[in-house]
Amino acid sequence: MGKYVDLTAENFDATIAEGVTMVDFWAPWCGPCRMIAPVIEELAEDFEGKATICKVNTDEQQDIAVKYGIRSIPAILFFKDGELVDQMVGAASKDAFAEKLNAQL
Repeated sequence: MGKYVDLTAENFDATIAEGVTMVDFWAPWCGPCRMIAPVIEELAEDFEGKATICKVNTDEQQDIAVKYGIRSIPAILFFKDGELVDQMVGAASKDAFAEKLNAQL
């Protein structure tokens, strides 16, 4: 069963360095973030072995959020081999996220 990866300053760069990675920037107080949380978990299962699905708690990891200019959450960033290739801001459907992931695979 797939599970998303909680990213911190310690593991962020190493985690996004290879392959396709989707990073959900969220916070516990954010309603839309909580709304898409089950979708993120489903994507982690659906894309297990193909892409890495991650979450960054912006309250706890402010340095990462600042580095990527996150001003509004949820913000979803897509990386390929460590390079930022796409991003979405706000809640979206599972299909919309999957489409972005498949485009990078």
